[in-house]
Amino acid sequence: MGKKSKRQKSTPPPSQKIKDFPKADPPATAHPSDSTVTMTELVLPSHTNALGTIFGGVVMGWVDIAGAIAAQRYARSPVVTVSIDYMHFIVPIKIGYTVRIRANVTYAGKTSMETEILVDAENTFTGEVRRATSAYLTYVAIDEFGRPRRVPAFQANTAEEKRKLKAAEKRREQRLAISKLIAT
Repeated sequence: MGKKSKRQKSTPPPSQKIKDFPKADPPATAHPSDSTVTMTELVLPSHTNALGTIFGGVVMGWVDIAGAIAAQRYARSPVVTVSIDYMHFIVPIKIGYTVRIRANVTYAGKTSMETEILVDAENTFTGEVRRATSAYLTYVAIDEFGRPRRVPAFQANTAEEKRKLKAAEKRREQRLAISKLIAT
């Protein structure tokens, strides 16, 4: 029996396979608009602290969900969260407010994608809408065994998409540098 090459991927046993995994391969290229997500949430008492403002963790959960949906739409594949850039809460989000979370992919590498998430808080009684926070999250597409899977090439067409892509590439370099520091 011959030795396995280090480059060969071993296939995990069927028991480790993700059930109901999508059979189709992702497209060769994708456009940022293919990933657009808008979520709307109502701030309920269970979402708030004793002061009547939302728990940051609730917003972070919503941000992660919106970002994951955007990445999955883009990759046409399940994804896992790899990182979240810092998150600052700019204005309080109060009980009874409506929260709009918008997400879309701003960068795609070989297996990873960056999503931009914008969170706006609306006082539904006055109609005032304010940016509450924003964040960039990185996701990796996975195959049926949980291994990284190739994603479509990023297709930036407009000047705005190209500007966002260039900024995303800089953020990626910074993330990789930080990752290298953490690993040592």
